[in-house]
Amino acid sequence: MNKALFLDRDGVVNVEKNYLHKIEDFELMEGIVDVCRTYAEQGYLIIIVTNQSGISRGYYTEEDFAHLSRWMVEHFKALGVTITHIYHCPHHESIDGACECRKPSPGMFLEARKEYDLDMEHSVMIGDNERDIEASLKAGVGKNILLTSETLTSKADQIIHSLRELL
Repeated sequence: MNKALFLDRDGVVNVEKNYLHKIEDFELMEGIVDVCRTYAEQGYLIIIVTNQSGISRGYYTEEDFAHLSRWMVEHFKALGVTITHIYHCPHHESIDGACECRKPSPGMFLEARKEYDLDMEHSVMIGDNERDIEASLKAGVGKNILLTSETLTSKADQIIHSLRELL
């Protein structure tokens, strides 16, 4: 079985910018490349799980998202990091109704588990929102890390204020 480092995209991989969908607006979070390299060296697959309700809201298209995702995979590859897969949920409950993929539901994690034969207990999630942690816990991910600038309570195993704390 494989183990994965699951990452939320906006606010973990890249700086949070509302409804990011353009390459020119993409800005890496400080430390994310080093964190990915460190986990990859330990045998983790790098998998992104991201809610993208901007698609359902009509702010950008599936093709816009796919274009940015392809660019992001190539950008990381040029920096020496392989992103195994990017899962996304294009839905928003107020527009599409409930779905199994939008975090805090675990659908994207469960799909990854099936597709990549993942050992969820030995996998790790880094999210910047409690719904990331809730989805991860529902999927059985063994270690959950919340990246936040606030001091708050969380179901996460660890709260960090900078990705550099993981290095």
